[in-house]
Amino acid sequence: MIDIQDQTMQPQATTPGSQWYDADPTRITAIDAHAHVFVRGLPLAQQRRHAPDYDATLEDYVAHLSAHGVSHSVLVQPSFLGTDNSFFLDVLRRYPKRFRGVAVVDCEVSESELARLDHAGVVGIRLNLIGLPLPELSAPDWRWLFARVNALGWHVEVHCEAQDLHAAIAPLLQQACTVVVDHFGRPDPHSAAHDPGFQYLLSVAATGRVWVKLSAAYRSIVNSDGTAIGATLASQLVAAFTPERLVWGSDWPHTQHQQLIDYARTRQALDQWVPDAAQRESVLTSSPRALYRFK
Repeated sequence: MIDIQDQTMQPQATTPGSQWYDADPTRITAIDAHAHVFVRGLPLAQQRRHAPDYDATLEDYVAHLSAHGVSHSVLVQPSFLGTDNSFFLDVLRRYPKRFRGVAVVDCEVSESELARLDHAGVVGIRLNLIGLPLPELSAPDWRWLFARVNALGWHVEVHCEAQDLHAAIAPLLQQACTVVVDHFGRPDPHSAAHDPGFQYLLSVAATGRVWVKLSAAYRSIVNSDGTAIGATLASQLVAAFTPERLVWGSDWPHTQHQQLIDYARTRQALDQWVPDAAQRESVLTSSPRALYRFK
């Protein structure tokens, strides 16, 4: 049982990240907009691409936040846990001022469940479409779900290969959704910024309804930490979207890529991706603060 909450208990001196616990939870120094926490033994989704054989604990994650001056975070439901959001919801309830959440739900989710998620600090839903056939997002059941999402003021987070971005984003924009695109839009490793899907992503910046995460560039390259390709992609994203609609995420614990990267290098990479200090400050603070509704 995790027994640490926003200014409700004083941690022991040996607690990882004790300075983070003691700091003012309303003062935002930086926001990590994409991370996961989980432990082995949780119920797994029947349809999954993988399941880690290690724990990514809250205590370990908080130690990384504390070490790198990151005060707030957005937890994203891991794909392998499906629509059972209970584990990360427990974290959100314990840290209502420091954490927000992005849940995974299906079209059968009830109004009461959406209200429960909203009360716990969820601010969006994730469509993880990697390796899956693209759903018909204009179908009535999806339209019902997106209408509920819009009514709550949430966003729809899209994780797919760049070649599928048009099919995923276009119907969401038609339904007036706020869209957040994961991991630079996942362009093809060989095409990078020339990927037609990535070029489409740049084109929808003009809508003012799309945000992009500068995160996990290593998922768009083979056997590399992704810093170099991230710099190429980020320069175009900054020009198209401006820093006000870009956010940074560590993608901790870097599932399936943890041998290539660690938290420190993901944070350092942002300095290369967005070398202008004022722009980088926006990506780390004001932009995610607005998107994820931190007070």
